[in-house]
Amino acid sequence: MPSVVFDASALLALLRDEAGADAVAAHIGDGIISAVNYQEVIKELIRRGIPLDGAVEMLDALHLDVHSHDRHAAAAAATLYPATREFGCGLGDRTCMALAITQGLPALTADKAWTQVKASGLQISLIR
Repeated sequence: MPSVVFDASALLALLRDEAGADAVAAHIGDGIISAVNYQEVIKELIRRGIPLDGAVEMLDALHLDVHSHDRHAAAAAATLYPATREFGCGLGDRTCMALAITQGLPALTADKAWTQVKASGLQISLIR
């Protein structure tokens, strides 16, 4: 059974061996991620010069359960806009939060601003 929903910032902290990487590593093998956040991680790895195949291979090694971003997920994420707009949250942020709420799991993130978001059922777990 999954224990957390990974935000892109959490996985990037792990892959870059940044502060909080140990908190993320503790959930490898039992966390889920939205396809939107998965894309964000791949994009960032490509931006840092890692070829697509290498980026996908790195993520495959983490045994992530990637959840699709269908119309229901999109609508759930959109409903979070009023609660998140003042904190600068974007599509990926709202998508991760909505998946966490839907699954009844905490969202694992490095983004401290998320702790200020007030949304029913939203649990935030900071990695640092």
